[in-house]
Amino acid sequence: MSLTPILVGGELQLGAGRELTSTDPVDGRPIATIASASVDDVETAVRRAAAAQSDPAWRRMLPHIRARLLHRTADLIEQRRDELALLQSRDNGKPITETRALVASAIGTFRYVAAALESSDDALTVPRGPYLTMSVHEPIGVVGAITPWNSPIASDAQKLAPALAGGNAVLLKPAGWAPLLSLELGRILLEAGFPPGLVSVLPGDGATVGQAIVDHPAVGHVSFTGGTSTGRRLAGSAAQKLMTTSLELGGKSPTIVFDDADLDVAVNGVLFGIFSSQGQSCIAGSRLFVQRSIFDAFLDRLVRRTEALRVGHPRDEKTQMGPLITEQHRASVEAYVELARSEGGTVVAGGSRPEDPALAEGTYLRPTVVTGLGNASRTAQEEIFGPVLVAMPFDDFEDVVAQANDTVYGLAAGVWTRDFPKAWRTARAVQAGQVWVNTYKQLSIATPFGGVKESGSTREKGQDAIRAYQRQKSVYVSTDSTPIGWAD
Repeated sequence: MSLTPILVGGELQLGAGRELTSTDPVDGRPIATIASASVDDVETAVRRAAAAQSDPAWRRMLPHIRARLLHRTADLIEQRRDELALLQSRDNGKPITETRALVASAIGTFRYVAAALESSDDALTVPRGPYLTMSVHEPIGVVGAITPWNSPIASDAQKLAPALAGGNAVLLKPAGWAPLLSLELGRILLEAGFPPGLVSVLPGDGATVGQAIVDHPAVGHVSFTGGTSTGRRLAGSAAQKLMTTSLELGGKSPTIVFDDADLDVAVNGVLFGIFSSQGQSCIAGSRLFVQRSIFDAFLDRLVRRTEALRVGHPRDEKTQMGPLITEQHRASVEAYVELARSEGGTVVAGGSRPEDPALAEGTYLRPTVVTGLGNASRTAQEEIFGPVLVAMPFDDFEDVVAQANDTVYGLAAGVWTRDFPKAWRTARAVQAGQVWVNTYKQLSIATPFGGVKESGSTREKGQDAIRAYQRQKSVYVSTDSTPIGWAD
């Protein structure tokens, strides 16, 4: 198998780092071997990025012309949508139905950001003297984008599109476990007409390649999506440079079912919230709180529906859950299932590998529901990033809000009730960056996204997404021909 090149400052070349092998989680067979980036490659990429970003042809490009490149990127992704969806499914094991949706999300992101770019305005501010005052926005310069392995093309688009719209050059560092979609997206950006050197795609080890990007003095902003511990270290490094960051981190999201909820709607939503993406999602609804009066009935219905979920080959159109990303990650999730048992929990659904011989070579794990644990247990507090749901009863509004907020995380939450005032009070009381009411995991590029507490501190998406990759400048223009009298 020949080595797959990476994109260093607009040029496809073999990286000088260690070799990374992308394997299909279905059977562990290699898909590609990538010559990953090194610290020297980062240095080369930064140098080329700075030159490309400062070139007047890019720096002075009018917004509506820049928007055409974003639209062209969306068109090229759409032309290859089936191919890209298949590649993502092979690279990280997600069901093909889900990877198609992720590709569609990337298309929508580039188009939305292009529209936002064309319609965004700088401002004339109210003058307080004989001068005209303006607030304008300018590119930061060279920015880093570090993305996770669970939804590469969608996550990449959410950072690349606004960063490029803002006039920057971008160093994209995808996760080593699933870099193939990011590399393809880099090629697409070149084909779309973005100036060579403006975009690099640098797969490699986070502790070396990612850290080199964060530490480089010419990098002025880093956007990171990933685990909280890594985000904390990144923020510490950024603080030494007084560099801005965008951090979207981990979660242990509560989903709350009140006794007046539509149980069919709630069960479907809870299942989708935790078990889609094999639970490998920062917003997964992994802590389930059900009002005590309906807990047993709801749990019975939930367990039956959990056991009926179709675990299978991710390229089968009927599959609802594919394999986990790697054997290493499956072992980590299985260790949490054993931890739940050791803490006194009862596994009432799943908790083991499928018995189907056709799935034996893949990194599959059955969807798992655990009861009998309290919210203070490690299983209920630590992010598992897999298909494990902890179900717990609650008594009343005050009780469930206190338990939902008793976590270091604050990324997402779900509320299930027919009572709108109760839904509104709960949504406002729960400490989370986004709350879904009678639905879950519905996302829009037009709506800001992010967390609170240890789930992050900034927002992506929305009309202000581009501004995260720009610096604001104030300009004063005198309208008075009289000299300032101070020196007279």
